[in-house]
Amino acid sequence: MEQITDLIILFAIGNIAGFINVMAGGGSTLTLPVLIFMGLDPATANGTNRIGILLQNATAIKSFNDQNFSDFKLSFKLAVLTLPGGIIGALFAVRIEGDLFRIMLGIVLIYIVITMLIPRKEIKEENGNGKVSFTTYLAMIGIGFYGGFIQVGVGFILMSALHYLMKLTLVHVNMHKVFIVFIYTIPALSVFIFTGNVNWTYGLALAAGTSLGAWWSVKVAVKGGDKIVRYILIVAILIISSKLLGVY
Repeated sequence: MEQITDLIILFAIGNIAGFINVMAGGGSTLTLPVLIFMGLDPATANGTNRIGILLQNATAIKSFNDQNFSDFKLSFKLAVLTLPGGIIGALFAVRIEGDLFRIMLGIVLIYIVITMLIPRKEIKEENGNGKVSFTTYLAMIGIGFYGGFIQVGVGFILMSALHYLMKLTLVHVNMHKVFIVFIYTIPALSVFIFTGNVNWTYGLALAAGTSLGAWWSVKVAVKGGDKIVRYILIVAILIISSKLLGVY
């Protein structure tokens, strides 16, 4: 009975996380700590979370394509650059000690809260030419490592890189983002699977929720509707990060 309750919670949290991840980013700030609080060790929670990430982005890619938002050639070019970092990051993640990972996760969560509170310029409708600069190449390699290692908040980093380095609109930023994360998640998840750091029961329940959340997130106007979610997310992150860092 307790496990059924856990699965229902994971589906519900996954639904919210999937919506947030596609709309902006940061959904793993909810799912990863919840998995840890349900008794999974940090490495297994990290690996299990990748199942939801993979299926969520597969759903989002199809949904974007159904609405005629796709540029697979450019998306694949950017995604390939993240693969080496994604694999290396995942190898680091399965070897790091649990207590150290909790501390690092708590610090990352607080940093994300701070960046979310800083006022940002509204993303305007800009027409990017799709040109990939050398700086963008380097950014993708680093983002791949971070995503493979900890994943939390990688959506925000990708959005900043794609918007400010390539001058893409918000819709196109998210379109490329879900494809990039999908591609590097495949080898990263494989590392966690081969090292036995995946709980399939929890992972599939979470994935069902994230996939549904991703589907209806794409249907919503990507440019708006996330303000209330963002405030709720900030409160949730503060509570979770405080617990991870042993503040209470």
